[in-house]
Amino acid sequence: MEGEYRYKYPHPAVTTDCVVFGFDGIRLNVLLIQRGNEPYKGSWAFPGGFLNIDEDAPDGARRELLEETGLAVTNVEQLGAFATPDRDPRERVISIAYFTLMRTKDVTGGDDAAMAKWFPINKLPELAFDHQQIFEQALERMSHFLKLKTGNFMSSDFTYEEIDMIYYATLTR
Repeated sequence: MEGEYRYKYPHPAVTTDCVVFGFDGIRLNVLLIQRGNEPYKGSWAFPGGFLNIDEDAPDGARRELLEETGLAVTNVEQLGAFATPDRDPRERVISIAYFTLMRTKDVTGGDDAAMAKWFPINKLPELAFDHQQIFEQALERMSHFLKLKTGNFMSSDFTYEEIDMIYYATLTR
């Protein structure tokens, strides 16, 4: 009877979101996409989307980031799960959020993202879903890792001087 078993209890969908911090040599930015579809069509959010059934969560975060912005990253750090029952108006959705730090690069909105754009961390627009909460936690976690100069969440081409600049940017926004 393979394939006939059905779980009798409702269960949530799973998404991944990717908080991408970008350093342009002067200031710290964060990458946002403008949503092309409902819910929150036209609002700004982190790149992300539903996890494929056969996909590992970090791979899903990297795939969604590539599809929606054109950015390919290898280093992502899991931030945590966001699971408030009403966080998504479509259905019960749990999101596994990741973050990374890189140098800013050109981005282009793709897939269901109408636009992709870098924003200074102190000048964010209003964010969809619970993404403001995700942003605050990602910034705090990254700041902690930068203070300790540890973590695999960033590209390896940053100097210690740049890491210090980025760290202080997280404190003074």
